[in-house]
Amino acid sequence: MKLIFTILGMIWVFTAGLQAQQPRDGERLEALKIAYLTKKLNLTTEEAQRFWPVYNQYMADLKKVRADERNGNEIEKDEKILAVRKKYQADFSKALSPERANDFFRAEKEFYGFVAKELQQRRQLRQEAKPKTRDFRR
Repeated sequence: MKLIFTILGMIWVFTAGLQAQQPRDGERLEALKIAYLTKKLNLTTEEAQRFWPVYNQYMADLKKVRADERNGNEIEKDEKILAVRKKYQADFSKALSPERANDFFRAEKEFYGFVAKELQQRRQLRQEAKPKTRDFRR
C-alpha cells in the first residue's frame, strides 16, 4: 500500500512540475506576437536594440491601463489606450522612423485580427464537435 501511495505521489509531483514549466496562454500569445512583429518589421540589429525596450514599456503601460479600467467605462478605457498609443507613436518613431512606427501599429492590428479569426474558428469547430443531445422528456 505504501508503494502505491509513493508511486502516486511521484506521478503527482512529476505532472505538477510539467505544468509549471509550460507557458500560459498569455505568454504563448505574446511570444507569437513578438515573432510575428519581428518577421513583419524585418528589424536590423540596431533597430531591434532601440525598438524592443520601447515595445516592452509600451506593453507594460497598456497592461496597466487595461488592469486599471477592467470594470470601468469602456469608452474611457479606449480613450486611455489611444492616449498610450499616441504617446508611443513618437517613441517608436525615434526608435525606427515615422513610417516604420506606423508599420508597427498596422502589424500589431493585423496580428490581433489573425488571433480573433483563429479563436472564432476554434470556437466554431468545438461547437460542431459537440455531440447533439436529445430531449427524451416527451
